Amino acid sequence: MSVLDSSSTSTANSDKVLFYYNPMSRGRIVHWMLEETGAEYEIKLLAWEKKEHKSPEFLKINPMGKIPAIVHKSVAVTEAAAICTYLADAFPKAGLAPAVDDPARGTYYRWLFFAASCIEPAMMDRKFPRTDPVAASHLGYGSYDDTVNAMEQAVSKGFITGKFSAADVYMSSQIGWCMMNKDLEPRPAFEKYQKLCTERPAFQRFLQKAGSLS
Repeated sequence: MSVLDSSSTSTANSDKVLFYYNPMSRGRIVHWMLEETGAEYEIKLLAWEKKEHKSPEFLKINPMGKIPAIVHKSVAVTEAAAICTYLADAFPKAGLAPAVDDPARGTYYRWLFFAASCIEPAMMDRKFPRTDPVAASHLGYGSYDDTVNAMEQAVSKGFITGKFSAADVYMSSQIGWCMMNKDLEPRPAFEKYQKLCTERPAFQRFLQKAGSLS
């Protein structure tokens, strides 16, 4: 059955989120975020071995052919950080983002997009060094050490804005993945922060549901 089967169109005017997913992907970040929002969502599981993420149907949703993606009220959103930001605002009752007029909104944006734009590039360049070294001034993240130190600063006092938010979903997901793959040293601040985030009931629900799909 196509990933864009008829059941997808039935949600066009509802609040249900269509979630294009494979649990062996960055979609895990969004899966956790969906559990945090309490939103009704429908998983559209895409099989790597069948290359469903490169099917003509899915490429209409994400021309990159990458997972995750969501469709909500007929609007497609891709890129995990963008999806997390969107969901926090689409389901405000969950309290996953500071109000627009709250000064904490600046801190929220700052670290959410730092996590999206700096952490993975820094980790990958460290793991797979470039043949020709690049000056730090030419890299968006600057240097690996500066990135890691900034991460530590962001989480050293617990939740990024003082209250759990979408920024913590994304930051914690990045830190957890990097430590698991030994791309990031397990500094005490990171371990304490991870424990704080991953003890949440929504994270535990996500883990259980993702495990049943693997």
